[in-house]
Amino acid sequence: MFELKKTEGKARRGEFTCAHGTVQTPVFMNVGTQGAIKGALSAEDLKNIGCQVELSNTYHLHLRPTDKVVREMGGLHKFMTWDGPILTDSGGFQVFSLSSLRKIKEEGVYFSSHIDGHKIFMGPEESMQIQSNLGSDICMAFDECIENPAPRDYVLQSVDRTYRWLVRCKNENARLNALPDTVNRDQMLWGINQGGTYADIRIDHMKRIADLDLPGYAIGGLAVGETAQEMYDIIEAVEPHMPVNKTRYLMGVGTPSNIIEAVARGVDFFDCVMPARNARHARLFTWDGAINLRNQKYMLDENPIDPKCDCPVCRRYSRAYIRHLFVAEEMLAMRLSVMHNLYFYNKLMEKIRDALDHGTFEDFRREYSVKLSQRI
Repeated sequence: MFELKKTEGKARRGEFTCAHGTVQTPVFMNVGTQGAIKGALSAEDLKNIGCQVELSNTYHLHLRPTDKVVREMGGLHKFMTWDGPILTDSGGFQVFSLSSLRKIKEEGVYFSSHIDGHKIFMGPEESMQIQSNLGSDICMAFDECIENPAPRDYVLQSVDRTYRWLVRCKNENARLNALPDTVNRDQMLWGINQGGTYADIRIDHMKRIADLDLPGYAIGGLAVGETAQEMYDIIEAVEPHMPVNKTRYLMGVGTPSNIIEAVARGVDFFDCVMPARNARHARLFTWDGAINLRNQKYMLDENPIDPKCDCPVCRRYSRAYIRHLFVAEEMLAMRLSVMHNLYFYNKLMEKIRDALDHGTFEDFRREYSVKLSQRI
């Protein structure tokens, strides 16, 4: 499932294999929440910009078109015509993001749909059943993503419940994979480490879930209110207790600098809506820092978004033209910008892997970690 090929310090160069292909790590997963990238990118586009893994959302696909419809259509791979690996999150993040619409109990979480208000229940078994219907290669455990900061007593109670939920997830995932008509019988369950910003709680929880011997592990509940340094401190505290021969996933992170710094601390997998969301608002990444293409100074700029980029957009279109599309509120502005930003992220991961292959990652980190966090 995962082969650790090389290390440089704590940074890891690996290869992950699942039912729908082999992934070179470190890797950034492109987020298609509802089975599509916001910004009108197709599965074919994802191939063209170097995407290795697509990520979709359990909660949203359960609401529409419903996971049962996706199953009837042959699973998410066939439904969205993406033949590469897919990871589905569990719905646990919606326990955090829809806090005004939910109630947490031992059996699971009661939601009110953000679409029409109808009542929904999702527990560990339901999350596993939905993800099994979707047929993803990697299904994430159902957990509670805790707000930062949060009272220590509450975090302790929540982490204990998340552990109990993980045991239930493991049992249900095994049951579903054994059924003859399961969409993807090779679906892998990854556990999620929680514990807020309390290093001792994080470490204890990581030790407990590592004992369950799952195919992969994630660090969840970060980038939700804490500082970047607090996030790095938590990764450093947890990493020594994560199994060396299993994949490590930092959920919902982050900026190019965040990714470089997390790779340096031993992380393999990343995802974040930020590059696509920023692109839809004309905030674009370049190898010299970020730019806002709505600025008037780009009105007559004949350069591509980034002269150092060889993406399909930069090979053809000018800053002036894309800026015009944003001002004119043309949909093409979002499509071209999202394509560029996601290409940039996939290329960033390729450069990180190349640096690790050649033993020059620390040089790459010194050059780009600060530079890519700057705004031009």
